[in-house]
Amino acid sequence: MNAERYSLVAVAGALLLVATAALTPLALPGVAPGWTLLDATLWTTTVLFGGTALVWVVLTYVVGAGYEPPEVEYGPDEVHVRVLTIDAEDVVQATVDSLPDRFDDVHVVAEAPIDVAGATVHVVPDEFDCEAVRKGRAIEWARRNVDHDREFVAYLDEDSVVESFEGLPDADVVQLREKPRRSGGVLPYLADIYRMGVQIEQRAFARLDIPLFAWGGGIAVRADLEDQVTWNRETIVEDTAFVWAAFREADPTFALGQATCRNEAPPSLYEIMQQRRRWAAGNLQAASMLPARYEALTRVRNYAWALSPVVTLVAVPLALLGVSVAYGGLFLLVSLGLAGATAFWFVRGAVYYGGSSLTWALAVPLAPLVTVVHSMGTIAGVLAPPEGFRVTEKVGPER
Repeated sequence: MNAERYSLVAVAGALLLVATAALTPLALPGVAPGWTLLDATLWTTTVLFGGTALVWVVLTYVVGAGYEPPEVEYGPDEVHVRVLTIDAEDVVQATVDSLPDRFDDVHVVAEAPIDVAGATVHVVPDEFDCEAVRKGRAIEWARRNVDHDREFVAYLDEDSVVESFEGLPDADVVQLREKPRRSGGVLPYLADIYRMGVQIEQRAFARLDIPLFAWGGGIAVRADLEDQVTWNRETIVEDTAFVWAAFREADPTFALGQATCRNEAPPSLYEIMQQRRRWAAGNLQAASMLPARYEALTRVRNYAWALSPVVTLVAVPLALLGVSVAYGGLFLLVSLGLAGATAFWFVRGAVYYGGSSLTWALAVPLAPLVTVVHSMGTIAGVLAPPEGFRVTEKVGPER
């Protein structure tokens, strides 16, 4: 992760130096003329983000073209459900209540005693010790100690209110769809709408050698595969790390399911920054599990998303204002193209929500600001990785 950290610091330093030179040219003689440093910084950042956007297009519209979620083959009576929490009783109750009645094997794995109607509650003992930590530790304890005879184990986050869940397709790992609901500030919610637009690339993951990530409101795994791979590894992105380990150690199948979870969008800018910080840092730390080409792709993608606001907030305005940049016409064209991609991802996210939520597409002029909200946690995750798992604040069930 040091390479990404040093690069981000270098980009920030370069932009700061250029800004200082532009405002006080006499203070830094020789820097402002020709804008050489600005040219190099903006072009490097723009090309990197452009390459990442191109990879996204290929994944989504070439590799993932025509993908449809497989038909359900395993009903709720063949699924063992585990809801994970620390002690958020009301939040968990709403998630359990949202499950169709056909799910008759529902368990809550908690860190403290709570009462949840319609589910069996298990408390992870303080003395339990394993390599996994925090949330991963709770999942590993449940794997070892909560018996069942079902084909699949479905893991739901504490706030994953289930919008639809008819069952699971015949795949070893099934990623459930995600549709975050607003729980607080508008900007964090818009950032999650934007993320949903980007995340439609998941439809290509079943056709890749290894899915690029696994997270969201829920994931289901075949019980035999879970026992073979286990969750016993130190990571703060346990879902993604499990899937990467599974594809490294076995030859599983992967599917994007039809089931949809309405988990909470972070309620504040601070919470969304901490959430994205954990995701970015965890992915970069776990990337060493991947083959070289996938590790490189994962690292470059994280770095590019961290730098994406440079394109929308710096490159495009400078290009439109006619600030001299090498190959200015081409730079303007590329910058506007990436700005268009940013707007497309946001609108695509609103379309994914559908219905009355489409009105959020009117907020597309805020897309540059939304990219900052979406990316600031990635920057924090690269520069200052969290030392442990931090649960995103929940506001509770919808009223």
